[in-house]
Amino acid sequence: MKVVVVGAGIAGASAAFHLTQFGVEVYLVDSNAPGRATLAGAGIICPWLSANQDPRYETLSFAAVRYYPELAATLSVANKNGVDYDVVGGLVVGESVEQLDPVVRRLQKHLERGIEEVGEVRLLETGGPKALFPYLDSGLAGVYLSGAARVSGESLRLALLKAARKAGAGELSGTAVLRCSSGAVVGVQVAEEFIGADAVIVAAGAWSSELCRPLGLHFAIRPQRGQILHLKVSETNTEALPVIVPVLSDYYMLAFRDSRIVVGATRETGSGFDFRVTAGGVAEVLQEGLRIAPGLKNATLEEIRVGFRPMSRDGLPLLGRPAAIDGLILATGLGRYGLTLGPYVGLLAAQLAVEETPSSDISSFQPDRESVSA
Repeated sequence: MKVVVVGAGIAGASAAFHLTQFGVEVYLVDSNAPGRATLAGAGIICPWLSANQDPRYETLSFAAVRYYPELAATLSVANKNGVDYDVVGGLVVGESVEQLDPVVRRLQKHLERGIEEVGEVRLLETGGPKALFPYLDSGLAGVYLSGAARVSGESLRLALLKAARKAGAGELSGTAVLRCSSGAVVGVQVAEEFIGADAVIVAAGAWSSELCRPLGLHFAIRPQRGQILHLKVSETNTEALPVIVPVLSDYYMLAFRDSRIVVGATRETGSGFDFRVTAGGVAEVLQEGLRIAPGLKNATLEEIRVGFRPMSRDGLPLLGRPAAIDGLILATGLGRYGLTLGPYVGLLAAQLAVEETPSSDISSFQPDRESVSA
């Protein structure tokens, strides 16, 4: 069996890796367009406090979190540098403990339902969060949960690609054009080269709609620009700091090794594929970040990343087989939660391609629900 995966972001790289584990001949095609969400994304893994409380999303995201340690361990064996994934705990911060009471109740409900991955939950009085994340305002109270993790999406993506290559996956760089015959996908054209396939997985993120449009498939996936800032601080042991989870605002903060603090991010709906860094976007992120973490005011602004989140209308992924085209599988529309869902969604897409029953029920994510008129 031969499968082509279009898109080498986190979902596509995961699909290619898992297909090799199933013994499938795999080709991965990617255009390397700027704005890949995987590179720009922060990598907070904490779905128990997600803004999306749809039960269908919760079921999928909780399963995705449970899969993370297994996948990271597998890839760490294959990659001497490992994967930059760690359970570091998380903080939700607010102006008072009373303001945070709904957060505590929500986490306690998850624990009562047996969601053990949440970990220990503690309410922190004023000043408590600063003791755990020293750049925070000393006037903030907080809720700590020990189960939150953070991941470098790019390190995970590269580890997946390396393992897929080692297992024999082929790669092509360029713009893919889907080819169909008699209502079925038959392969992908890349410049002068045609790759025949028994199935094609489209995991091209915000570009997925454009890719499918020539087949008469119109999906309501739209790019949402996010601008995210990388700061450099003088301290060296930053990788152990907890993530600041965006619950009472849309902004987050997390730390990686090499004295790096990440602050984000804008959510610019209607941006199209505009890759510019804007003065307003940077100012917005800095204002909100320094409001809760004034200790970062002397940090060096080292890098600004821009990525395009693939947003669906209902906030749920597009995962499954469109009814109109045989052999085609979509794995896109992960929105704000691509680094939480992507590795697991890649597994599910690979299972669909080899006609194996997916590990989770994906009936709610049928791509045709997001089809629109031309």
